[in-house]
Amino acid sequence: MSGPAHRSGFVALIGRPNVGKSTLLNALVGQKVSITSPKPQTTRHRIVGILTGPGFQAVFLDTPGLHTKQPRGLNRAMNRAAMGSLADADLLLFVVDATRWSGEDEAALERVRESGKKAILVINKCDRVRPRDRLLPLIERLAGLHAFDAVVPLSALKADNVERLAALIPPLLPAAAALYPEDQVTDRSERFLAAERVREKLTLVLQEELPYGITVEIERWEEQEDGRLAIGAVIWVERVGQRKIVIGEGGQRLKDVGRAARLELNELLGRRVHLELWVKVRENWADSDAALRQFGYDPS
Repeated sequence: MSGPAHRSGFVALIGRPNVGKSTLLNALVGQKVSITSPKPQTTRHRIVGILTGPGFQAVFLDTPGLHTKQPRGLNRAMNRAAMGSLADADLLLFVVDATRWSGEDEAALERVRESGKKAILVINKCDRVRPRDRLLPLIERLAGLHAFDAVVPLSALKADNVERLAALIPPLLPAAAALYPEDQVTDRSERFLAAERVREKLTLVLQEELPYGITVEIERWEEQEDGRLAIGAVIWVERVGQRKIVIGEGGQRLKDVGRAARLELNELLGRRVHLELWVKVRENWADSDAALRQFGYDPS
């Protein structure tokens, strides 16, 4: 008799913005492959994180949050990325925030129902529910919204109960060979990861509305004779006034962002990085199909 079949497939993390999908992806994979921040819509692209174990490989697709309002070209591109991942997936992780249910959660759940695919309900941020005796009725209520294959309450930030979720996934994947080498954790290039790290640091320090008008493009990537890697990144903003805000008084904010990003890139890339940042204006890039394509989004 042959042994149990190897299981492999795509697992899409689906949910409204800011429920903790990227934090959960990083916890599942065991390292940071997707940037995070407390602000919604930090994730703009489909990010792949790969978890390989004995007899299985789960290819997680971290998606932009599904949002009902799509006022700009960038919003529509993000929704397309999320819906494309849902269509490609063998299994869905429907991620919700234990502290709040909204109309956007309901809309995302409807997408899960319409897909007809296997789905696990992941109730994130359970550590924030107060008083604690509210948690069990909440889990029971959410579990009754759909015929989920499993329900897992957890805290992605504290990696609490994440191992239980990881153990439930392989049996729900199809019998198939591994899709990636076992030592690979993402399909994204180092250049893409570097640009995302810079954008993450910007998102963390800027006022609420500004991060959505910012994108980062790597223009220079050169190996130096002294062994360092020289990276030049352009921070694109939509208006002249935004440029001043990003640079900060005396250039201090840009210096702080550059320092924080450089330290993280040293660790990520395993070598010393020389990072230079410039801030340029491209009017209303988030509504321009040409600009969206240039910056790696799909506007079609």
